[in-house]
Amino acid sequence: MRAPIGDFEEAHPATERRDLLPPPVAAAVTPDMLYVDTDPEKADTAVFVETYGDDLLTASANCVVVAGKRGQDVTLAACLVLSTTRVDVNGAVRRHLGSRKASFAPMDTAVGETGMEYGGITPVGLPAHWPLLVDAAVVEAPHLVIGSGARRGKLIVSGKALAALPGAVVLEGLGI
Repeated sequence: MRAPIGDFEEAHPATERRDLLPPPVAAAVTPDMLYVDTDPEKADTAVFVETYGDDLLTASANCVVVAGKRGQDVTLAACLVLSTTRVDVNGAVRRHLGSRKASFAPMDTAVGETGMEYGGITPVGLPAHWPLLVDAAVVEAPHLVIGSGARRGKLIVSGKALAALPGAVVLEGLGI
């Protein structure tokens, strides 16, 4: 099957490639999600776009884990924004979580809590109690490349499917 975006050799329904996905992602993928194989050494944005297609610069989204703190309480959440933007951690995230302070979660926390590899974290298969903050611009995309939970491979998903994931809240201005 041909991927709807990018220059990938082939695409497969993600449900047929569960063996290549971390357990929480494998359990959460749906038939409308595609899996494409990618070289983990070519994951940096400029090299990724050069290798797999110029259209991916504007058709990719990044998922990051943040920690909101209020006193001793820490709330972990995931944020999904277009790759051409960055997460407004100290504005939109902090306000939405009701935190006094918000920052990117430490790598060991993000990896340990999600069961995914750093650099491949995806909104698919996150812990059920986590909020998933999705920038409104993500929802409008017909197809986006996102992480697969591993450094190797990516998922291709519609913005509307991403907004329908468990715990998803669509926020204007999350990506700046």
